[in-house]
Amino acid sequence: MIFQLPGIRPEIAEQAIPDDERVWVPQAKDVWFRPLLLNTVTGSWCNLLRVRKSGVLSRHIHPSWVTGLVLKGAWRYLEHDWVAREGSFVYEPPGEIHTLVVDEVADAPEMITFFNIHGAMVYLDEKGAVTGYEDVFSKIDMCRKHYAQCGLGEAFIDQYIR
Repeated sequence: MIFQLPGIRPEIAEQAIPDDERVWVPQAKDVWFRPLLLNTVTGSWCNLLRVRKSGVLSRHIHPSWVTGLVLKGAWRYLEHDWVAREGSFVYEPPGEIHTLVVDEVADAPEMITFFNIHGAMVYLDEKGAVTGYEDVFSKIDMCRKHYAQCGLGEAFIDQYIR
């Protein structure tokens, strides 16, 4: 017998890297994310980030901590001298500005990384001015729009919302 508390959504257990390409939500040219958990109570989310290009992805800051695990390829931050390669675990402290890059130094034209993000991502220009942000609610909106357009239906994202 399975005991389920009232009001508690069930666990999620499924293949993280999907067979159906439509599950990947476009974020920018040659950049997609695959939602795994969108927690509206804590304001956090887990996703895979897939990049299929070389170059600067984004300069951003987080008001809370972030962790990542590289599943494929490699990437780095311009502000540090390390490269996160396949199998690497990354911890990002809150308040640090960093610029994500997939390039010849990382020696990988593509990467897939699992990220656990708490709070928001605040995008910055080279002078540190805010150019945009993402939070759990903007991620849900992006997913709804994409899934409605690609034929999965906007309610497809509901299975990942807690």
